[in-house]
Amino acid sequence: MSTRPILSSAHLASENGTSLSEFEFALTIANNAFSRWMLHCAKAGGASDMAPLDVLIVHHINHRERAKTLSEICFMLNMEDTHTVNYSLKKLLKKGLIEGEKKGKEVRYKTSREGRKFCVNYRKIREDCLVESLQNLSLSPEELASFAGKMRSLAGLYDQASREVASL
Repeated sequence: MSTRPILSSAHLASENGTSLSEFEFALTIANNAFSRWMLHCAKAGGASDMAPLDVLIVHHINHRERAKTLSEICFMLNMEDTHTVNYSLKKLLKKGLIEGEKKGKEVRYKTSREGRKFCVNYRKIREDCLVESLQNLSLSPEELASFAGKMRSLAGLYDQASREVASL
């Protein structure tokens, strides 16, 4: 294995920032691979023509079998752009994977019977194709959970840096 950093933007790799550039490139290709995975898994699970955001949203709505509002969905997925989430919700409603119920000024979304069936199918495919492969990495569940925690912490750093740069 090469000890040279693998970068997509060498011009961003300063003396102190090379490892960050390497991480950002790895994050980019992992995100693209994860997005591709979600689309293929969703299609195999019976839902075609879905964007990665659609898949994330239907799973989040199904989470804990509690109806959720647009703002709750955006908050949990760390998304500012309510318009793209709202567009996805409309697509999922049209596909029959979720249902909306208006309460006061807000709509609360929950998975439909078809949506719950999709989530179960997705989970089975995920178990068969991804979870088993993950075991080949010799990465313990504890190590993976620790890595996930570090990624959430890094998300917080990027959020703070975004606020900083927005005030320049």
